Amino acid sequence: MASKIWSGRFGGGVLVLALVILGAAYAFKAGGQSDMAGSAPVAPLALTSGSFKDGDTMPQKLTCDGLNISPDLQWLSAPSDTKSFAIVMDDPDAPLGFTHWIAYNIPPDTRDVAEGASTHNKRFDHAAEGVNSFGDIGYGGPCPPSGPPHHYVFHVYALDVNPALPPGQARDQLAASVRGHVLAEGRITGLYGR
Repeated sequence: MASKIWSGRFGGGVLVLALVILGAAYAFKAGGQSDMAGSAPVAPLALTSGSFKDGDTMPQKLTCDGLNISPDLQWLSAPSDTKSFAIVMDDPDAPLGFTHWIAYNIPPDTRDVAEGASTHNKRFDHAAEGVNSFGDIGYGGPCPPSGPPHHYVFHVYALDVNPALPPGQARDQLAASVRGHVLAEGRITGLYGR
């Protein structure tokens, strides 16, 4: 009887509350809030790719249905006091978010990353890579379930520190060490669906 009263009086309210909290969390992520930069405003970093144009479909070779290689990325206008760069690729359309690539300790004179610099079997030279949501170190390309295309956002951060973290860190570990140290951020978004 007590469980019937609980589910009748409170169950629906608890479910609605849970959905509101999840919706707010998704809206925060989808709105482009950066867990790396925190709430501090940062300068824009011009970010482009020779592999795809911002807002276009990513070529299959960059996905799990192809060669699963990282795209070409180039950036300009980094602040002069940049000490290192970090790259994060994520999928805000996944229900809980999904991190596909984390690279950090990238030297401050770097302005591009060649296509295929990171794969499941090859590490990105002159940088450390973290653990993605697949549980692997390195790049893990788009691999969405069937349905509408997902948005894959590449962030490049210019940092005023070199976090000097060892390889294999999780996204939250990187975020904790660079929060408050992001000078500029560039973003580019590719789409992929099945």
